[in-house]
Amino acid sequence: MDRTAKENWVTGLNQTLTAAEVVVVTHYNGMDVAAMTELRYSMREAGAQFTVTKNRLTRLALEGTRYGAISPLFDGPTAIAFSADVTAAPKAVADYARKNKNLIILGGAMGETILDADGVRALASLPSLDELRAQLIAVLLAPATKLAAVMQAPAGQVARVLSAYGEADRN
Repeated sequence: MDRTAKENWVTGLNQTLTAAEVVVVTHYNGMDVAAMTELRYSMREAGAQFTVTKNRLTRLALEGTRYGAISPLFDGPTAIAFSADVTAAPKAVADYARKNKNLIILGGAMGETILDADGVRALASLPSLDELRAQLIAVLLAPATKLAAVMQAPAGQVARVLSAYGEADRN
C-alpha cells in the first residue's frame, strides 16, 4: 500500500468511525477465509460491518474521534465491527464468537463509553431498537385490545365484567 492509499484508508476509516455508534474490537487469529466470509455476511445481515485493520493505521484513524481511548486494544491480528445501531455489531460478533472460538472479543466503545469484553457481551444481550419498539407498541395496544374483546362479548358478559369491577371498588 503506497502512502496515498494509506492516507485515503485512514481518512475513510476515520469518517466511518465518526458516524458509528458502537465499535467492537476483536482478534481473529486462526480464522480461515470461509469463516471470515461467513462472519462478514452475518454482520451485513445484522446491519453492521466487519473489517480487518492495520493496527498502526487504525490508531491514526481513531485520532479525532470519540473512540480514541480504545487504541491500546489494537495489538496483534485485529479486526473491528461497527454499526449505527448500538446493539447490531455487538450482537452479531457475540453470536459468531459463540460458534467460532477463534474470534475473541477484546472490548470496544459505545459513544464515549469504553467497554471491556463483558461489557460488549452485555450490550449484545439487550434487545435491538426494533425489538424495543415492538414491545412498546404491544404494551400500548394491550388495553385497547382487551377493551375491544370485552365490547364484542355478549351483553351478559359485559354486565358481569362491569359488576365485578363495581364489587372490586367497594372492597
